[in-house]
Amino acid sequence: MRSSTFIFKGQTSLYVFVAVLFLVGVIFGALMVNALSLEQRQDLEGYLGNFFMTVQHGGQVVETGTYWEIAILHLKWVGLIWILGLSVIGLPGILVLDFLKGVLIGFTVGYLVGQYSWKGLLFALVSVAPHNLFVIPVLLICSVSAITFSLYIIRNRVLMQRTPGGQRPFASYVLLTLAMAALLLGVASFETWVTPAMMRWVTPMLLPA
Repeated sequence: MRSSTFIFKGQTSLYVFVAVLFLVGVIFGALMVNALSLEQRQDLEGYLGNFFMTVQHGGQVVETGTYWEIAILHLKWVGLIWILGLSVIGLPGILVLDFLKGVLIGFTVGYLVGQYSWKGLLFALVSVAPHNLFVIPVLLICSVSAITFSLYIIRNRVLMQRTPGGQRPFASYVLLTLAMAALLLGVASFETWVTPAMMRWVTPMLLPA
């Protein structure tokens, strides 16, 4: 109960701020699609064409994106946010990571929709959206808890505003991060074995006749 109180109580403004920052990143990433040169567009189109062919023929989708590779990729984001929260001076880096995550998703979805219209949107819904419905909230929760812990350290170590129970916020911070990491392990299993099957269902619509 104390753990959840430390993380969630009175943090509404932080959640709103981080969520808005992420959404700004999504919009920025989508707008970046318009800045691509013709050569860059052709390179991306060729890469996606080869990728769609691989998916369609049941190629190396799961083998090249194994469970642990996907899981470690997600865990790196959470781990980096956790470390930045501990370092205090890395607090701006947490916000940068949230913005970059939004940019990546916005660019991916924006390009698919811009290049393939409603078919690209459908592909994005089965390949990008499902696991990110869990990954994004996890990253937002981890970011807010990291910011909260950094502010706690600033108050107690820098401003010398001591509060009782100094070990509890750290324990809460660690436990929450471990819980979010465990959730991402489950998300990685879905992304590894379910998402490729969904992609194979939509891919024929994106291939030239």
